[in-house]
Amino acid sequence: MSTRAPRTRAPGRRATIADVAVAAGVSKATVSRFFNHRERLLTPDIAARVEKAIAALGYSPSPMAQALSRGRTRLIGLIVADITNPYSVAVLRGAEKACQDAGYLVMLFNLGNESGREREALNALAGYQVDGFILNTLGRGAGVVDAVALHGKPAVLVDRRHAGMHADFVSLDNAGAMAQVCEHLLDGGFRELLYITEPQKGVSTRRERAGAFSDCLAAHAPQVKGEVFESEEGDTAGLNAALRALQQRAKRGRRQAAVIAGNAVVTLRVAGAMTQLGWRFGHELGFVGFDDPEWAPLIGPGLTTLSQPTDEIGRAAAGCLIERLQGLEGAARQLLLPGELVVRGSSQRAQA
Repeated sequence: MSTRAPRTRAPGRRATIADVAVAAGVSKATVSRFFNHRERLLTPDIAARVEKAIAALGYSPSPMAQALSRGRTRLIGLIVADITNPYSVAVLRGAEKACQDAGYLVMLFNLGNESGREREALNALAGYQVDGFILNTLGRGAGVVDAVALHGKPAVLVDRRHAGMHADFVSLDNAGAMAQVCEHLLDGGFRELLYITEPQKGVSTRRERAGAFSDCLAAHAPQVKGEVFESEEGDTAGLNAALRALQQRAKRGRRQAAVIAGNAVVTLRVAGAMTQLGWRFGHELGFVGFDDPEWAPLIGPGLTTLSQPTDEIGRAAAGCLIERLQGLEGAARQLLLPGELVVRGSSQRAQA
């Protein structure tokens, strides 16, 4: 049988597998087999006809269609709570590198800190046939556990837990990190502490750090005193009042006072409040903040920070998911990675 001439296509229209089949005088299934099992299922004559038609038409198969025919897209869906958060960006980089090394691509969905969009994000990414999910979400969205189960895809949680979800979990060792921060401040002579966090609202990371801070106070009572303050976005007056109250308590008890910030967002708020109050880090108040943004050395005498191993967290999360995709079974795993204390001038003993 002779190969048919390619049928006329509208200018600019991309060739389809049907066009190739007509030009080669074969079925669409035969063309599909050419791309997937050429040497096993086609005779040399048929393979040559299909190859000639493909070249004449300039046809290229859809990567998505090919992946679906094999049952895998090699796409991984990554959902983050807030892409403007430096932590999320750093974790994303680590996860993306690990996925790329393993031959996977990452599709990103940013929630913009809107918990109601978590189910929407899962459904959207599932619509692209991702092989699995990496979830760095708010951890309190309704129906997330059910949505993951509905799509039947493996998932790994990063930084924040979801109640009722039995999935691999990768995070900073929050209890160990807070203990490290508190011990550093206590060694520096600080005895009046204030832990400032974003509203906890069921977010597991914030609860764990606040709980570890309370444990530190209990372990060193009555010599060490402290409180937890939840900083709402835009509530500058409330934060300023909390800092003034901390300093007043410290003066009454003739104690050195220090602030611990729960993340880089809170650190910026505290820096703004210190400027408004006319105070200096390491003088009126000592300071340590979770996360180590690139601007931390540039504020005041340099801000002491607890640096999270964000690249390792991202890589570990991707690694856990890829292992599951490769068939690993068993109970959910928990990887808690240590942080690194980066000491700068803000946590030196306060001076008058």
